[in-house]
Amino acid sequence: MEFTHGKVVPVGLEEEMRRSYLNFAMYVIVDRALPDVRDGLKPVQRRILYTMDEIGLRPDRPFKKSARVVGETMAKYHPHGDSAIYDAMVRMGQDFSYRYPLVEGHGNYGSIDGDPPAAMRYTEARLSRLAMEMLRDIDKDTVNFVPNFDDSLEQPETLPSRFPNLMVNGATGIAVGMSTNIPPHNLGEVIDAIVAMIDHPDVTVQDLMKHIKGPDFPTGGLILGREGIKEAYATGRGRVVLRAKAELEETNTGRHRIVFTEIPYQISKTSIIERIVSLVREDRLTAISDLRDESGRDGMRLTVELKQGAQPLKVLNQLYKYTQLQSTFSIQMLALVNGEPRTLSLKQCLRVYLDHRLEVVRRRSEYELARARERAHILEGLLKALDKLDEVIATIRKSRTVDTARKNLIDLLKITEIQADAILSMQLRRLAALERKAIEDEYKERIQLIKYLEGLLQSQVKMREVIADELTAIKQAYGDPRRTIIVGDTATAPINGAAFLVPQENTWVTLTVTGKIGRSYETTPPKVTADMKEPPRFILESTTGHTLYLLSTDGYGATIPVHQLPQVNNPQDGSSYRDLSAFKNGHEIAAVLSIPSDLETGFLFFVTEGGEVKRLRMEDLPGLMANVFKVMDIEKEDRLGWVFITSGEDEVVLTTAEAQAIRFKESEVRPTGLGAGGMRGIKLAGQRDRVIGAAIADEYLWVITDVGIAKVSPMNEYPTQGRAGSGVITMKLPQDSKGLVAAVTAARLDDTVIVLTNKNRAKSMKFSAAPLVKRPNRGDYVISVSGKEEVVALVTYGRQPQFAEATLADTPVNGASEPSAKGA
Repeated sequence: MEFTHGKVVPVGLEEEMRRSYLNFAMYVIVDRALPDVRDGLKPVQRRILYTMDEIGLRPDRPFKKSARVVGETMAKYHPHGDSAIYDAMVRMGQDFSYRYPLVEGHGNYGSIDGDPPAAMRYTEARLSRLAMEMLRDIDKDTVNFVPNFDDSLEQPETLPSRFPNLMVNGATGIAVGMSTNIPPHNLGEVIDAIVAMIDHPDVTVQDLMKHIKGPDFPTGGLILGREGIKEAYATGRGRVVLRAKAELEETNTGRHRIVFTEIPYQISKTSIIERIVSLVREDRLTAISDLRDESGRDGMRLTVELKQGAQPLKVLNQLYKYTQLQSTFSIQMLALVNGEPRTLSLKQCLRVYLDHRLEVVRRRSEYELARARERAHILEGLLKALDKLDEVIATIRKSRTVDTARKNLIDLLKITEIQADAILSMQLRRLAALERKAIEDEYKERIQLIKYLEGLLQSQVKMREVIADELTAIKQAYGDPRRTIIVGDTATAPINGAAFLVPQENTWVTLTVTGKIGRSYETTPPKVTADMKEPPRFILESTTGHTLYLLSTDGYGATIPVHQLPQVNNPQDGSSYRDLSAFKNGHEIAAVLSIPSDLETGFLFFVTEGGEVKRLRMEDLPGLMANVFKVMDIEKEDRLGWVFITSGEDEVVLTTAEAQAIRFKESEVRPTGLGAGGMRGIKLAGQRDRVIGAAIADEYLWVITDVGIAKVSPMNEYPTQGRAGSGVITMKLPQDSKGLVAAVTAARLDDTVIVLTNKNRAKSMKFSAAPLVKRPNRGDYVISVSGKEEVVALVTYGRQPQFAEATLADTPVNGASEPSAKGA
């Protein structure tokens, strides 16, 4: 029954229940649980950010108590309880929940272990720098405002959102009869996709996936296969398999340990630990001797110690099978479009966001155009007054009241009432000559701005260019490397089948001149251009199952699993090798090697600048190590310069700054143990002479001086000699130069070489760019250097030797042969 103006109106129970439930369901869907596709925010999140901006909690301001934010939000815009508001704010500030946090928290905001945040009276908050990009231009009539719950205030219907927050940070929510679960993505990848859509409006989902590789979770981890990603992007629904990143380490006693450094998204580390403990107590995991959480400021480290003789790959497979170290993420790309819930494909999601930004840019331009016209109108009046300054002053002095003065000015200058008011309000200092020039300059600027804005509003192409420029600026300011690695075309690693540590995926590893290390998305070699600010110093072919060895000039080594390197589009976007390896300050990298974990054949050949050489059996090389280790004893005044892999039957060539080169068989250098010193490889000519290059003897030797003169000569012109001799002359040094060879390398004529200078300038060229001449002859200029600039190094694309390796993915579980001393 309904009570209407004192009358009782009978209503059917079924009809009333249907209507009431529908109203409740629509309220939950639209006003509580689902995000708006335009800014990717639920109403409570949007109200929190808007409130924080209103009360001045910006990145350049001090933190304020979270209780203040919660109270203001609840009182003004969201009267649904403080706990809901605080929980939403905390989540936006957790770096393990949001890929790019929108709130900067101070205090206990919870942890990935599952610990709850401290009470709101203890924590503090303010907006992050990226959150300000969500709110920018909101004061320029860019979005609609709607009344709050009691019609006393107005709140934004959506935020301008200069970046696609829905795709970048994702969203989760459960409404009535529907739910959403959108994963986070990499900011740079999503922006690249939208820019591609701007350039090519008919772009397909497949084209967009060339930019957006897949979800990029804040907790990292692995995604197995791409089929679920393709399905989700095409239809709005799909499933992806997530797996924790694992490393195998070997102890001094011969035991193995499994170390998990990243876990699947939205999985509590504590729940994983409790599950493993439960499995051990139930005797379902009998090979585990200890479990430790060694996580700290340097990152996550969950260590599983194994018993003597245990098969680590088999145990790892069991952990993936029985615990949440492997989990499934169901993607449901459901969001509000024009107030209605819709399941969106990747293209539809980006298209709606792009339409929103077009509307924002249009409204912002109209607002700025109106303000510019208003200001130009006033400036016109001021300039008219300055042109007849004496008459204006006399008119104002003769007028008895302000109203009379305004009317007289309008009649005298033929101006409007607004212009007359501006003249009457003009300060005396603006009568100075410099102030007049400032008014004229400002007027010209306003006229130019008006023309620009008018042209912008008349052209959709220009508006799209503005959006692309703004997005690119966001990417440059806030973009970062991908954290989650996508491996394999399909999830081909059944958890009850072949053991599977790290899937094999071809890649290229780069280390820049400033120490930024990363691996490429593509399987093709990275291109090096002259405009690179941080060109690569090392480029080498690799796979995600390899171990990367960094070897320093003082004879020490450190390891990094290749799959843990950040994926980058540009080498300079990588991370410092000091942040990823055990090397800290004081270690300069001399060589970088990518080696399969189970390789036990071949040798490492070491060469120092002082002419010392050493050979180390590959089987003696330690595996994945948490600390640095000594690979060669280097003399005090010497430096390790080159390390490369040899087969045991190769010949090597060493070249000095005084243009002497020696070629000898590697077998003349007897293998020694790890940490031992070297023996003489070449006799140096004098005090300033030193080795400037070493390589395996190939078809040709490419030589370049410090002033850019290069030449290439056949390797057969370098006779094979005995070790420790003086060698033969490799180049006639020009008399008008500094007289030193800068670098050499050995390869074939169709190979590519990159010349590096001490100004970090790189020039890529084919080996055939240098003249092919006899061994003692001089060459010709291949790069122009001037002033204090000089050539210092050569970079080649280090391709993998053809190892006869058995990858871990091919290793059977039962009766598996376990990793060697180099671990996995």
